[in-house]
Formats: sequence, C-alpha cells, structure tokens
Amino acid sequence: MELHDVWFVLIAVLWIGYFFLEGFDFGIGVLTKVLARGRPEKRVLINTIGPVWDGNEVWLLTAGGATFAAFPEWYATLFSGFYLPLLIILVCLIVRGVAFEYRVKRPEENWQRNWEAAIFWTSLIPAFLWGVAFGNIVRGVKIDGNMEYVGTFWDLLNPYALLGGLVTLTLFTFHGAVFASLKTVGDIRARARALALKLGLVTAVLALLFLVWTQLDSGDSWSFMAMVIAVVALVGAIGAIRVGREGWSFALSGITIAAAVAMLFLALFPNVMPSSLNAEWSLTVTNASSSPYTLKIMTWCAAIATPLVLLYQSWTYWVFRKRIGTQHLAETH
Repeated sequence: MELHDVWFVLIAVLWIGYFFLEGFDFGIGVLTKVLARGRPEKRVLINTIGPVWDGNEVWLLTAGGATFAAFPEWYATLFSGFYLPLLIILVCLIVRGVAFEYRVKRPEENWQRNWEAAIFWTSLIPAFLWGVAFGNIVRGVKIDGNMEYVGTFWDLLNPYALLGGLVTLTLFTFHGAVFASLKTVGDIRARARALALKLGLVTAVLALLFLVWTQLDSGDSWSFMAMVIAVVALVGAIGAIRVGREGWSFALSGITIAAAVAMLFLALFPNVMPSSLNAEWSLTVTNASSSPYTLKIMTWCAAIATPLVLLYQSWTYWVFRKRIGTQHLAETH
C-alpha cells in the first residue's frame, strides 16, 4: 500500500472519529428544543457535552489539516467548490462555541434563551450540511480538466445529497438521544429513551434508502460489507435502547456511524472527488496527493501525536463519565 493510500484511510478514520463524537454533540444541541421541558432540562442536556464538545471538534481540524497536507488538490477543489456550504458550517461552529461560553455570562432569561436557540440552530444546520457535502463528494460534481469545480451552489442541492443531509441529521439526533439517555437520570432519561426509539425507526428508513442508493451507484463488495454492518448495527442500537441497554445502544449507534462513513469512503476510492463531467478529470489519491517525502514526514508526526491525543481525550471522557440530572444543577445560574 502506497503512502497516499494510507493517508486516504487515515483521513477516513479522522472523519469517522469526528462524526462519532460530534454526532452526539450535534444531536444534543438539536434535542435542547425537541426533548427538554423547561430551561433546567436544557441546562442538563448542555452540561452533558459541556466538558467535551470543544475536544470533539479537534477531529474536524485534524481532518481538514490532513487533507490540506496530504491531498492539496483535493483540499483546493473541495473548499473552493463547496465554499458557501462550508462557510455556513464554519460560521455555525463559531457561533455555537460562543453560545456555549456566553450563555451563562448574564442572568437575564432572554439572554440565555437566545443563546440556547443559537445552540439548537448551529447544531441542526451543520448536521444536515455535512450529509449534503459528503453526498456530493461521493456522487461526483462538475470538475473540469484543470481540477476546478465549475458547477454552482444549486448543483449541490440534488436529491441524493439532500437525502444524505437528512440521514446525517436524523442519525446524529438519534445518536444524541441515546447519549442523553446514557448521561442523564430521572424523567429526562426516560423521555430520551422513548424519543431515541422513534428517531431510530425514522433513521433506519432514510439510512437504508441512502446506503442502498450509494451501493447501486458506486459501491463494490467492500462497501457492501460496510453497508451490512451499518444496517445491522443500527437495528441493534434500536433494539438495545428499546430494552433499556443504553450503553450497548450508544456503542452500536457509533458503529453505525463508523460503518456508514467507511462505506462512503470505500465507494469513493480510488477517487477523492469524482468528476461528473468526465471520469478522466476526477481527482484521485494519485493525482491529488502531495509528494512521497511530504507524506513520509506526516506519517511520522501522526504516529507520535495521535496516541497522545487519544489518551488525553479518553481521560476527559473518563473524568466526566457520571450521569447528571436537574438535581445536580447549581442553584444560581
């Protein structure tokens, strides 16, 4: 296996890690309006991700940096062609981070309510747009012979990509509901389980349609195996939450996300960004990659830094592993 193939796999792993962690993060943000009854329960939901949300976003920064360094042509075409949706995602992530920090800076109810509304919308919009973006990457977009995107923003809003957006939105919200049931106590935990069951059924229908569409359009035997794992894991997650096994359900919903993202990358390989105009103009792991020397240096850096990051983030989750409820909130806010 060549180094550019290795880095394609590593970038896929980074996106899997990001969607696994930020998936329930986005889901919790959406659930602040859907699940919470009153502001105390919103505080409980936000507190479940309070210590970890910023660490989860490190995976996105790393994935973007790795793409820039390992596949500069892919990075350039992707970020120029998808400029508007990626800019919207970036703005949402910035406002979302500010909302987490500023929400408690003043005691006025309107102030806190507005920032909580910002958390909801800046969680929902990226959860949808990430699916749209990856749907277009896998489906193929208008790339010319100069490796430049020549389509428009409206070309990105096609049925396949929009379905991908609905899948990521519902899947992340389901993942977040399972996480909420795993991290809370009392009535909110019971309602999170009930909502997760309903969301799981909707997600299963949308995900099955999207994954089968992907498999028929550009899949192979490896992507088919990943699709089967994703479907089986999602069914298992729904069954586990139905019988109250939140830990198993969360693990299986995470496997669903991992297998679904892996399927997209398997269906994409050896392309990194197919051209819908001419297959010969597609960006591949070969023509979009950096020099072998650059990839070699990156590999050594990743081998040293990645275990340290994983250890630190694992320690953070271990420290904040306990369940919380409204009875754990401070009297003043």
